Amino acid sequence: MKTKRIAMWSGPRNLSTAMMYSFGARADCKVVDEPFYAAYLKASGIDHPMRDEILAAQPTDGQHVADTLISPVSEPVFYQKHMAHHMIDGIPRDWMDQMTNVFLIRHPARVLASYAQKREGPSLSDIGFVQQAALFDAAKAPVVIDSADIRDNPEGMLRALCDAVGIDWDAGMLNWPAGGHADDGVWASHWYNAVHRSTGFAGAEGPLPDLPPAYQDIADAAMPYYTRMAEKKLSL
Repeated sequence: MKTKRIAMWSGPRNLSTAMMYSFGARADCKVVDEPFYAAYLKASGIDHPMRDEILAAQPTDGQHVADTLISPVSEPVFYQKHMAHHMIDGIPRDWMDQMTNVFLIRHPARVLASYAQKREGPSLSDIGFVQQAALFDAAKAPVVIDSADIRDNPEGMLRALCDAVGIDWDAGMLNWPAGGHADDGVWASHWYNAVHRSTGFAGAEGPLPDLPPAYQDIADAAMPYYTRMAEKKLSL
């Protein structure tokens, strides 16, 4: 049996945890939550919430992490939740050639409004659009899906995604138990409060949020990267 390995690339505050829970609810799927987080923190020296706990909980050697992502697993589907901004210089990328690479995008204004509630003073590099677009450019046959489209029509878009990556549809992807997943990263207590209360995808979002000028400038800088990827997104 050959395992379908799906690397889902997003930035923070982008439906990424709900998507991991969706795939984790499949009967045939193993999931992993941001496996390069500790390696990124060690290599960058950046200060993030729960930094010490993350460094203690995960391997900090990027090559070791990459090796685990391509190692044999017993499940037919291996879903890997990745943050694009973790892939800094020194973190290997050659393993990506063995993945079906999917890019989960969200409008920058929504990302910034959500991120700022958890960590003040984000920069363009913190929200991952530049890094995500660079990975998109380097990937072979990348798939793109917009979080807004998933929230508008979860079943339709997830069916389209399953078809695009070459796996069977599983209706279990539409719901999951409240309270989180056994494979949540140690940082879940800081970042995942809302999704831990969920049992499925939230409904469609309203109008774009108003941002303070400094955040609006970051959103404007991110828009060309978002727009370029959105031109290739899945649609029904």
